[in-house]
Amino acid sequence: MRTLFYHTSAHWSGSSRAFAVAARGLAARGEPVTVVCRQGSSAELGFVQEGLDVVPVPPAATVTRDAWRLRAVLKEKFIEVVFLHTEREHLVASSAMRLAERGAVIRRIPAGGNATSGRSGKLADRMATSRILFATASDRDRSGLGDRAMIAPLGVDVAKVQDARAESRSTLGMTDATQLIVCVIDSRAGSRVTTAMRTLALLAERHPELRLALVGRSTDADDTRMHAAALGVTSLVRFLGERTDMPKVLAAADVGWVAAEGDDGGFACLDFMAARVPVIAERSSLVSHFVPDGIAGVLLPPADPSDTASAVARFLADDDTRIAMGKAGYTRAQRDFREETMIDGFAAAAAAGGDRSLWAAR
Repeated sequence: MRTLFYHTSAHWSGSSRAFAVAARGLAARGEPVTVVCRQGSSAELGFVQEGLDVVPVPPAATVTRDAWRLRAVLKEKFIEVVFLHTEREHLVASSAMRLAERGAVIRRIPAGGNATSGRSGKLADRMATSRILFATASDRDRSGLGDRAMIAPLGVDVAKVQDARAESRSTLGMTDATQLIVCVIDSRAGSRVTTAMRTLALLAERHPELRLALVGRSTDADDTRMHAAALGVTSLVRFLGERTDMPKVLAAADVGWVAAEGDDGGFACLDFMAARVPVIAERSSLVSHFVPDGIAGVLLPPADPSDTASAVARFLADDDTRIAMGKAGYTRAQRDFREETMIDGFAAAAAAGGDRSLWAAR
């Protein structure tokens, strides 16, 4: 099956990573795989680092121009199935498929998301065979899409972070004595980032070795830095931004804090668990799907920062509990969230999308 992953975001995110893992896995199985992504972006860098066949394209123009650009790649590579994420990408790819007179489109919904479809999505559905790929069974079942819905659960390779802790802490400038909380954020983290920094401010005096690292993309990074300054914790916070080596960075943590949503949040939970790092997060259906409360981490209700600080302080003081939770998380990630299972889901979706009898029916 000749497969293309169409990814127009300029940022390297959990969704980018999901495509990178799937593309690398399919390529390793001997399938021809191509990635089309935004030229000069951090996403392009991430896909190139994975050793994939990458075709960079200029930033988005009109739907028509983007469709003609994509059509050229479809024809040159003899593409049969295109994976993508957004409704705009769906319209571009479906238009390109119609122009190339071939193929099917599979729109992947990030973890915890809904398969909403506006006017452009409905138009895209009429132009090319389309299926929907979900990251969890509950997301798929909630959609009510029946045979159109498939699943490729998020997964990680625990072997990749087995010995990453010491090197990662050294790279970040952390000593053995440092108590490091790594907090994964995204553009929707909002008040959850504020809670993490206020918690740090409340604990700093009694825990002089406590540090907080924020990793991920924030749409209001300047506001976050200003808030840290206002709390007097700027010297205790590291702002790491987007990282293509996220699993290794997270392996440096003593405690993992998940403030991100969607694929960023899902992968954060799994990366921490794979690295034997216990998780702290506000309770949500997404986090609860990955992290069993009281077993692999502590899930807190949205609360006053002082209440959160008390819970975190107790957690930091109890080494035995944190070690036990880290081990339990590792076992769960290794057993229930394997990278190979995720790749299998993408392979099954590609095979279903490549059914030429469905193309003819359109």
